[in-house]
Formats: sequence, C-alpha cells, structure tokens
Amino acid sequence: METIRTVLALAAQLELPVYQLDVKSAFLNGELEEEVYVEQPRGYEKKGEEDKVYRLRKALYGLKQSPRAWNSRIDRYFQQNGFQRSPSEASLYIKKGEGKDYLMVCLYVDDLIYTGTNQHMIEELKNTMMKEFEMTDLGLMKYFLGIQVKQSPGEIFISQEKYTEDMLKRFHMATCKPISTPMALNEKLQRNDGAEKVDGKLYRSLVGSLIYLTHTRPDICHSVSLISRFMNEPSKLHFAAAKRILRYLQGTKKLGLMYKKEAESKLTGYTDSDWAGSLDDRKSTSGYIFCLGSKPISWSSKKQKIVALSSAEAEYTAATDVACEAVWLKRLISDLQQNENGPTIIHCDNMSAIAMTKNPVFHARSKHIELRHHFIRDLVNEGLIVMEFINTDDQPADIMTKAVTREKFEKFKKVLQIAN
Repeated sequence: METIRTVLALAAQLELPVYQLDVKSAFLNGELEEEVYVEQPRGYEKKGEEDKVYRLRKALYGLKQSPRAWNSRIDRYFQQNGFQRSPSEASLYIKKGEGKDYLMVCLYVDDLIYTGTNQHMIEELKNTMMKEFEMTDLGLMKYFLGIQVKQSPGEIFISQEKYTEDMLKRFHMATCKPISTPMALNEKLQRNDGAEKVDGKLYRSLVGSLIYLTHTRPDICHSVSLISRFMNEPSKLHFAAAKRILRYLQGTKKLGLMYKKEAESKLTGYTDSDWAGSLDDRKSTSGYIFCLGSKPISWSSKKQKIVALSSAEAEYTAATDVACEAVWLKRLISDLQQNENGPTIIHCDNMSAIAMTKNPVFHARSKHIELRHHFIRDLVNEGLIVMEFINTDDQPADIMTKAVTREKFEKFKKVLQIAN
C-alpha cells in the first residue's frame, strides 16, 4: 500500500488525475504452463466417453496456478507495449514517452490505477487494454480496495469512512460513545494478565479489520500493533483495549489523509522507539513515518526482535529499520521519474543514537550490537542519509511507539495531514 500512497501523493503534487480500470474475470485470461486435467462437468458428459477428462488450456478460478498465470499474462502484455516493471515494486509499471512524458500503472490482481503526464498516452493505454482484455472503465479513481478517493486539482483525499462504518456495525459498536484517543495514557498490556479469556476468533477478526484500516489511518497504527500481539489467547483487558480503538473511530470515522501540492516535496523520515515497553519480554517498539513534503506515505509500529540494553540502543535499532525503508522509498520515487536529490533527512530525538550512526568506534556499551544494525552507518558515511535531532515535543513518530496526551496526539495528527 506504500506504493499506492506514494503514487497518489506524487499525483497530487504534480496535479495529475488518477484513473482506474477493472479486468473482468481476470484469472480466465491466464495461460497454463502445466498439464492440468478436469472431469467433465456433470450433465455435459460426452456420450460414450463419460470416463474421459478435459485438458485445460487456460486457467480457471479455483486453481492454485491461476493467480500466477494471470500475473504472467498481464506482465507480458505490459512488456510488449513498452512498459518496464519497476525493480523496486513488482506491481508498478512505467512507460516513458517523448521528452519528460511518462505513464505509471499500479496493478493489484485485477484492479489497475494509472496516471501520467500525457493525456494521449493515458487514452492509448485504456484503448489498448480494452482491446486485449474485457475491462470496466471506472473513470477517475474513486473507490479502490475499500479506500475512498476524492480528487480535485492539486488535492487528493483518501479515507476509509465506509469501511469504518461497516466495521462498527459488524462488531456492534455503531452507537458507542466516542473517545478522543485510541489508547489510554500509560496503558500497559501483557499476555498473562489474569483476566478472563474471550472468543479468540472474534478478537482476531476485529484486529485484522483494524490492521486494514491503518492503510489510511496512521493515528491508530501503534494501538493496533499493540493489541495484535495477543491474538493467541486474548483476555477481556485486550478486548477492552480493542473496543477503545473502535470508540475512537466512532468519533473520527471521516478522517483520512489529505495530499496537497506543496512548494517542496522532499522525502523526510521520523524515527522513534520506546525502551523495554513490552511487559512480557522487555523488548522495545520501533516506529517511523516517512513524508513527501508533509504528505505521509509510509509508517510502521513494530516490536523489535532483540532486547535493547539502553534507550540509545533501542533508538539506534529503530534508526536502522527506518534506514532500510528510506533506501527502498528513494528507489521507488526514482522509478516514478522523480529526482530525489541530496540525502534523506531522518529526524531522531536521541542524541546518543545519532552519535552512534556517525561514530564507528566500538566500546563496552555498543560492541554487542548485532552487525545488521550497523547498516545505517554505511548510509550516513555515503551521504545517503543525514540524521538530525528533533525535540521530543515535535517528534510525530512518538505516536507510533507509545500513548501520548490528547493535546500532543491532536498536534501530530495535524502535522501528518490527518483531516476530514
């Protein structure tokens, strides 16, 4: 989904309309490479040859090979029509035209969104695809994978309002009392809390629905990440924390991400961690946010795989995670024909962690750190990344690692362009 958001953010910045196509019965277009046989359909057996089977020439829905066969088929179509698949994202195709003109297509199974700088290239793509496949022309992108999209010149707003309303109804929270934050301040959940266990299937269904909602709602990313750690044996306390998120959504269902054209649209990152926040294993949480200008395109809240011995080590580990994402995003933006000149600035609120990225000296407090976490040092030395200090009060990635006060939470929502 980062690729979709990046394309939409760039489209808003360049004032490009985004269009959508849908392939009808997509899997039936796939060509099988293997020998696959099926029994004759009941009632349509050939007289005198009822024991014979049919060999399939093309894929059918239900075959394990069908998704791969369809992907190979449409990939071949794009390659034959002058598109190049992005090395950074297998579902992204780029076609260069004359001068600086280009066309970009994002593919998700049988749904396509596309935009470009040349209207003739856009029309040509639509016409050739409709000749090759049975398609539905959906016009301007309005609804894609449960995400509502509103477009105007220089602005694109994405939200999941309808999805949120349906989810609240499904879990009988459509009339619940709204609340101002998704997490209680200093809320600490743990695996064996002594509380009564609840229906695991219902809990997992709720958490899965909330995870999908984080595609347009970075404000609930950390709280959803936290409750997802207890899907094996959820308790009443875990379920209460999940229902609190629903109460927050009840009052904010119209919120989404506003992408606007800006004077500058440079990639910028923010990284943060909480130290030993997990009560079960004392592991820390890494969180990051990437923005194009002020437009958030990528974010994450994830528990670290190691136990950090200090807050500096936890922040350093988180910085390595954000560095990996920065490298990929820079390549993706380059594939989208945008020049990302100069280093990517990563904002961190821990001076010790920043010093560790610049200083290759090993000492007693850092010599135990795993080799892979020093990846960021190479990027800093090569000038691809610059680590800069930011005050904790101005660090939007704070909401990716911990519960914060309502005032701070509202402040960072505005910084991240979360609006209605």
